[in-house]
Amino acid sequence: MSTTKDNRGGWVVITVYSKPNCMQCKMSYRALDAKGLTYQVIDVTESDAALEYVKELGYLTAPVVVVSEHDHWGGFRPDQINRVAAGGAGEDETVGA
Repeated sequence: MSTTKDNRGGWVVITVYSKPNCMQCKMSYRALDAKGLTYQVIDVTESDAALEYVKELGYLTAPVVVVSEHDHWGGFRPDQINRVAAGGAGEDETVGA
């Protein structure tokens, strides 16, 4: 399981919900890699449960990046990746769907 440190010294798992041939997904992987953030990828076309989860979060696009229960976003968001890389990952963060 992949983890990154949050702004309170704890560890969080970054999960990227993705689909094949998704340019924004590939751009997100590159940005996460460039910042040295570790993450796991789940293909929503291979998991009904994963697809249902991202829909429950309010997303209809890929990727959906989940840092915590209240810290997630859809699409390629370098601003959010930069925030997490700077230690801004936290349970109290909320980014709208």
